[in-house]
Order: sequence, then C-alpha cells, then structure tokens
Amino acid sequence: MTTALVTGANKGIGLEIVRQLVDRGLTVYLGARDVERGEKAAADTGARFLQLDVTDPASIERAAACLDRLDILINNAGITGGRMNGPGHADLAGVRDVFDTNVFGVIAVTDAMLPLLRASAHGRIVNMSSGVGSLAGMATSQTPDSLAYVPSKTALNAVTVLYAKVEPGLRVNAACPGYCATDLNNHAGHRTATQGAAIAVHLGTLDDDGPTGGFFDDNGAIAW
Repeated sequence: MTTALVTGANKGIGLEIVRQLVDRGLTVYLGARDVERGEKAAADTGARFLQLDVTDPASIERAAACLDRLDILINNAGITGGRMNGPGHADLAGVRDVFDTNVFGVIAVTDAMLPLLRASAHGRIVNMSSGVGSLAGMATSQTPDSLAYVPSKTALNAVTVLYAKVEPGLRVNAACPGYCATDLNNHAGHRTATQGAAIAVHLGTLDDDGPTGGFFDDNGAIAW
C-alpha cells in the first residue's frame, strides 16, 4: 500500500492533507512535535502518529527508523516571524528560527527519508511553499514584508529545484496552497485549509510522467 508522511500535520493545511490522503486509501503517517495533539489528530483522521520535530536531528533519526516504506513525503511544517521593523532593525533571531524550520528542517527530513523514497517505485516529494516566495511577484506583493518567512519560501523553492535535479528518479515539486485561514496568519486567509491541501495531494500522487522541479498552485505553474 502507498505510504505517505506529512510533517507539521496536527492542524491546519497539514491535517487536511493527511485527511485527503487517508480518504484516498493511503497509509499516512501524521508527523507532529506535540505527542498529545499529534495522537489526537491521527486518531481523528485514521492516520498513524509519528513524533517528529523537524528542527531536532535525533527526532528525525528516530522517525526515519520507524518507517520501513515511504512513497510520498510532504514537507508541510512551517513557521512565520522575523517581521521587518524598518531599515537596520531586522529580527535576526527570528530569521534564524524561521529558516531552521522552513528550510533546514526540510533538508534534514528529506535527506533522512531519501533512502526509503529512492526504494519506492513512485517516490514523491512535495515542499509546501508560498506565492510570497516568488521573486517575480515579490516587488509588487501586498503581503507584509518579512525577512524571514518570505525569503525562506524563496530558498525552499531553490531547494526543491536542486533536489529534483539530483534525484531524477523522484518527482520533487513545490506547492502553493494560497492564502488559507490557519493559525499561521491568525485565520485571516480567504481560502480554507481543505482548499489549500488539494495542490499538495495532487503533486504527491502524480503519475510517473508528471512534472518535477516545478512550483504549482491550483491553476498550474507559478513564476519563480
């Protein structure tokens, strides 16, 4: 049976990704830092809980050791922060924290899971990005400026392309869920988490001739 792992999945878009994959009949591991919340979310969705903190190497190693098969990895865990407070007043600690989860955490988890994904006949990696990370649209974007979240997603897009290049046997893509109402934005988004999850599920279940090294939302490819 096809097996998937979704990180940061005890709530929001991650939880909806889990729910939609379970509904498709997949075996899904719900990755979350908090054991109590993760176990409850897994029980609610029919998934299997896997304790996983993407910023903790020991946690990642333990999680990888628990799996004997993995076909789909969806790197969903992410945080925001590091808001610009005017020239010369960047919150560098906040920037480091965000990159630790949104970029370095993705690399660490992906590398730990690569042996299993390479062994799969249909290995897929989906990195949950954001339209705010598009360099093409950044200058005219109306979203709040952040020296942490925004460039972390730009970096994640670059990471996606590079993994796609060095892992030609896999399908590796970045997904933009749109502006969804979640805890990440105090539920200010105009889309639902269910809507936002759809593109990740689509990219995670691509046919073998599907795209790789791309950046997509519900409407298709997004400009880098």
